[in-house]
Amino acid sequence: MQVQTYLFGAIDVAPEKVITFPKGLIAFEDKTRFMLAHEEDKGAPASFTLQSLDDPELAFQIMDPASLGFSYELELSDEEDALLQSPAPEDAAVMLILYKKEGEGAGIAPSLRAPLIINLKARVGLQKLLVQVATNVTLSNLVNKV
Repeated sequence: MQVQTYLFGAIDVAPEKVITFPKGLIAFEDKTRFMLAHEEDKGAPASFTLQSLDDPELAFQIMDPASLGFSYELELSDEEDALLQSPAPEDAAVMLILYKKEGEGAGIAPSLRAPLIINLKARVGLQKLLVQVATNVTLSNLVNKV
């Protein structure tokens, strides 16, 4: 299928590349079909664009928390596990949505409290809202400067 997007113009999307978020994303519950895109000619991407197939103007930059030095241990409820079709650990990807911070300390930041969990094999995902980020989130890329 061909989809018109704000960032990439008209693109062809193979049906097997569609990622379904049955419950949508926070504040975008009615947008359930997405695809991952990145610039092919730039080597291994640091981030991806999660492009809505339901709204051409809706796209999010996402990235692997490991590339930021974060590690998550997430527990899925029975409902979440069923929605994700019980993925094997190697078939599940955790990604963070990046957002623009305003005011003091303005810049781009990851949404640590609402990671995406995607079953790469079944192409289905969810956004998990964490009440608090557990203290076992670790930073592994810190450099000790003396």
